[in-house]
Amino acid sequence: MSHARILLADDNANFLEIATNFLEPAFEVIGAVQDGKSLLSATAKLKPDVLIIDICMPILSGIQAAEKLYNSGSTVKMVFLTLHDDPDFIRASLAAGAMGYVIKARLAEELVFAVHEVLADRIFISPSLGLRK
Repeated sequence: MSHARILLADDNANFLEIATNFLEPAFEVIGAVQDGKSLLSATAKLKPDVLIIDICMPILSGIQAAEKLYNSGSTVKMVFLTLHDDPDFIRASLAAGAMGYVIKARLAEELVFAVHEVLADRIFISPSLGLRK
């Protein structure tokens, strides 16, 4: 899928802009939200192919929002893009239905590749984390 539709979720507006700049023109960024509740409603309305989600967001965390989507039967692909390198967060993200986990410090090198991987139904975890599925 060459121009997959991506929805971003991060409570930092500057970071949303940075992520958008890295993702375009490889993908179509169709929106950005700053909390987990808005992520749920925007996902239902915009029907993205991929969600790029931060863990720490107001109202609902990224993991809580991902769990709600996963438990509702949503088939949207999810990639977490976060500062957290704790293996417990990685495992929780995967359990919530995510297929990708990228550390923000590795955004430039790994985010576009991670999106391609999850679109091909492959799990991607930042190699620097040393954790496998």
